[in-house]
Amino acid sequence: MTGDTTIEDRRVHKIPLGGKNLLLCLELPAKSEKQPLVVMIHGMGGCSESAYMRRIATRLGKRGLGVFMVNQRGSGPGMGLSNSLWNGGSSGDLACVVEYLTHVFPARPVLLIGFSLSGNILLKYLGEGRAIPSTVHAALSVNPPVDLKAAALAISSGRWSRTFNRYYMGLINRQVRAIRQCFPDAFVPQGEPSTIYDFDVAYTARVGGFRNVDDYYEKCSAAHLLDRIVVPTTVLCSRNDPFVPFDIFQSLKMSLCVVGEFPEGGGHMGYIANKKLPTGDRRWMDYFVCEWVADACRIEEGAPGGAALASAEPGAK
Repeated sequence: MTGDTTIEDRRVHKIPLGGKNLLLCLELPAKSEKQPLVVMIHGMGGCSESAYMRRIATRLGKRGLGVFMVNQRGSGPGMGLSNSLWNGGSSGDLACVVEYLTHVFPARPVLLIGFSLSGNILLKYLGEGRAIPSTVHAALSVNPPVDLKAAALAISSGRWSRTFNRYYMGLINRQVRAIRQCFPDAFVPQGEPSTIYDFDVAYTARVGGFRNVDDYYEKCSAAHLLDRIVVPTTVLCSRNDPFVPFDIFQSLKMSLCVVGEFPEGGGHMGYIANKKLPTGDRRWMDYFVCEWVADACRIEEGAPGGAALASAEPGAK
């Protein structure tokens, strides 16, 4: 099931990033302009059309909320609007999105949700010392690889590395080739990298302007910034995520504004519940995200929060 949102339901926004680069974002309008605006940012290899993005956007839309789906550089409907692919440190692009929203929707509270690699970007944005607009009221980071090197090595050499790398690198290499078709001068590495780590060595570090891959990992990992976050933030990550070693979180210092939710099972954004949820299915991540948004809205209205999330199943697989 991919959800029933259609392009006709949504408004297109093209956000300037500097130079000729743009981000394409899709807005599912709220039933009331007083409702918070939920900003969703997809994970690696995904886009606004990814199944989980469409499902969650549909559910939030049915609740009357406004949803703003960001397509990272070179992703989905945004292909052809940027001459390079995004990376795990693209917090400057997120800053452009938030600034744009403060101008277009100056009175709307903003809730930020980042999935996977964009979850790291979200935490980096919140913790790197930027002036965060007062309209940003809360954030949720889902399975963020806050140590980019550890995550890249886990994907590239773990038990399921061949399967995961074939899947993700198939998507990413196609994106790089598509960018080259749109921008003949765009960089394409010689030979297609077969692992995430090799891709970061051959493409990410070079195109991103880093000295080398370790410079990229060090500067863009959000792990060392979690103690600086001042916006109420929730981090959801399963203890058995094959890409994000849980011991990373055990050794981190997090600010009092950051709350960790670490269920035993769930994999990397899988979270299939053991039994049906109140929504009638077993998609626990979708349920958690929507209930987190509901709680944030209740707090925004002055009502006590926490009840909705307390009913979620932390043992989801």
